[in-house]
Amino acid sequence: MISLNNVTFKWHKNDKTPTLTISKLNIEKGQHVFLHGPSGSGKSTLLALLAGINEATSGNVTLLNQTLNTLSNTQRDVFRADHIGIIFQNFNLLPYLSPIENVILGCQFSKKRQQKALSHSETLNNEATRLLNSLGLTEQYHNKNVAELSIGQQQRVAAARAFIGNPEIIIADEPTSALDTQNRESFINLLFEQASKTNSTLIFVSHDENLKPLFNRSIDLVSLQEAL
Repeated sequence: MISLNNVTFKWHKNDKTPTLTISKLNIEKGQHVFLHGPSGSGKSTLLALLAGINEATSGNVTLLNQTLNTLSNTQRDVFRADHIGIIFQNFNLLPYLSPIENVILGCQFSKKRQQKALSHSETLNNEATRLLNSLGLTEQYHNKNVAELSIGQQQRVAAARAFIGNPEIIIADEPTSALDTQNRESFINLLFEQASKTNSTLIFVSHDENLKPLFNRSIDLVSLQEAL
């Protein structure tokens, strides 16, 4: 599903030391991976490489048998829209839209995901409703302005947007940092349930190592880079 080989990343070509150095990393289809490390260890940099937002300085980043560094910026944008759902730390929801409208945005840039969504429900609105319900946001909230929702409710909207259209890979970047321990575990279990339904690979990034036992695989980014 995901393979990194001899990957380095530098923000500037003249930097003497790479920001990130990974000799080998493989992630299998359907795994729920906990990626952790202290601030500055390269978590966000790695996510940006996996999402095709940044390009590796050297080496190969391959997702779904597609080597991202052989694609143009535009091609990587299309690949990301088609195959990757992202749950951002600050959710990146549009506050003047409803939860339903925010979720549907996940399909606006990808005909593939739109077609997959419509294979589950008659309309995109119906599919967004189904996902929000499955992630614990009841219909009384579906047509409010998303800015009126609590942090936990907004989090569910962000997750539904990432999952709509069954992308093969879900990247979650510190999505539980604003929640207490009990609500963190509850939300992670909802993510697992949804990812298992679609057989999506889940990459969950956090600095909170207390969450590690919940996952079937954990990757310490510091140790990964030291093993060279």
